[in-house]
Amino acid sequence: MVANGIQPAIVTYNVVLHVYFKIAVPWKDVLALVDSMKNDGIPLDRYTYNTLISCCRRGALYKEAAKVFDEMRAAGFEPDKVTFNSLLDVYGKARMHDEAIGVLKEMELGGCPPSVVTYNSLISSYVKDGLLKEAAELKEEMELKGIQPDVITYTTLISGLDRAGKIDAAIGTCDEMLRNGCKPNLCTYNALIKLHGVRGKFPEMMVVFDDLRSAGFVPDVVTWNTLLAVFGQNGLDSEVSGVFKEMKKSGYVPERDTYVSLISSYSRCGLFDQSMEIYKRMIEAGIYPDISTYNAVLSALARGGCWEQAEKLFAEMENLDCRPDELSYSSLLHAYANAKKLDKMKALSEDIYAEKIESHHGLVKTLVLVNSKVNNLSETEKAFLELRKRRCSLDINVLNAMISVYGKNRMVKKVEEILSLMKGSCINLSTATYNSLMHMYSRYSYNTMIYAYGRKGQMKEASRLFSEMKSSGLVPDIVTYNIFVKSYVANSMFEEAIDLVRYMVTHGCKPNERTYNSILQEYCRHDKIADAKSFLSNLPQLHPGISKQEQQRLLELLARHTSRDRG
Repeated sequence: MVANGIQPAIVTYNVVLHVYFKIAVPWKDVLALVDSMKNDGIPLDRYTYNTLISCCRRGALYKEAAKVFDEMRAAGFEPDKVTFNSLLDVYGKARMHDEAIGVLKEMELGGCPPSVVTYNSLISSYVKDGLLKEAAELKEEMELKGIQPDVITYTTLISGLDRAGKIDAAIGTCDEMLRNGCKPNLCTYNALIKLHGVRGKFPEMMVVFDDLRSAGFVPDVVTWNTLLAVFGQNGLDSEVSGVFKEMKKSGYVPERDTYVSLISSYSRCGLFDQSMEIYKRMIEAGIYPDISTYNAVLSALARGGCWEQAEKLFAEMENLDCRPDELSYSSLLHAYANAKKLDKMKALSEDIYAEKIESHHGLVKTLVLVNSKVNNLSETEKAFLELRKRRCSLDINVLNAMISVYGKNRMVKKVEEILSLMKGSCINLSTATYNSLMHMYSRYSYNTMIYAYGRKGQMKEASRLFSEMKSSGLVPDIVTYNIFVKSYVANSMFEEAIDLVRYMVTHGCKPNERTYNSILQEYCRHDKIADAKSFLSNLPQLHPGISKQEQQRLLELLARHTSRDRG
């Protein structure tokens, strides 16, 4: 248009601005377009201002949104329902709940009554911050005002309860939705797929997937991305690749969210190089990295303990006007923890406590997780007490971290207190909970009780928990099995350990490096080199899918152990 001498009109600019909003163009480019408008002598209208505020949503640019809001009024435009809802959404995404409630009150005073969209935005912001009690109170408030919750309200609550580990409450909310004649939409089905999938309940997950199609819905990009995330979280890399192939067969062209899911999924499977290859392909496809992309890459770097690369990426984000958020800092903390950079963890945690880093409760929760991971009991308790002081709702991940750190330090009474707290909060025990409990019992046995109760004394307790775990419907994962393998071989119960490996393989849980390392190390420690060699030679029969590279790695590990012993 411009090259042909046609002057863009206000409608032209507004259409381009709306596209910028849709594809999450960086804020500096949005401002450049607005400057172009002004240079062409085209005044901004109400639609322009509303779209500009909407452009602030994705990056939670609340300061910029507030400035646009003030400019809009100064230009003589009174905010309408779209303006208020957009501004409220920006504050919600920035976890600035008081400011969001202030917008709600201003709406009502200005004769612009809130709608179900307004309340859904508020409920979403509270749910994302783990404030489920406050979210439930907002739902009650909207009902008292005669505003009926819709499928978005219910689905948001189901997702939040799922994240907190309140599975029974999530299913109860789904039942309430159906009782009230509110039909599930595609988002609801996607939420239920995630609810079952992350817990390894794949048959239940596939029932929901079939129900989705029976209800007349077609799996969308979120459905496929959810499946990618679920299989990635469970370390099933072949399934991740399979879902991606099915997705492309269905005609979906990968978009930013798909690339983000793939980066996260492959990194969760330990395939860091593949994650970075996906990131490279995304850039080559001309897709802008946004905050979710950077966070996925940071999370991948964190899993590998690549703290130096994570710090460089932080600098890159700031240069590109993409401000790091809570998830970004959370990944940086995990990178420090995995690299055992305790001094850097400590420095960053001090900034969080001093509120030098803009955050709410999320980073304090992360401090519980990372300090538990490195078994820093005092710092874990400090972060946990800070959450209690702030009256934050405690989710399954935080409570599991407390059980883990107390279990590692043999503080059985403290573990029982946390279990009681979980029960009182209606939080369902997860696979990770049982794993930590079994780990505690096995450690307790080997360190202090082995002579008092006999070589297998506390293994009975671990086995009881294992049975209870399976009967409750939870699927044992690789961590569960590795705890038992290590426990068996530490007690010279090699036959039981090998039987368990055979059971793992036949039940679809692939043994990993840690599984075999535990067995080999104990064989060598007990000077059973011949048994170790026999175990390795029979490994292809025991685990038909094992790669030649893995067999070679194990042979080299055995060689190192034997040469060390001779030395």
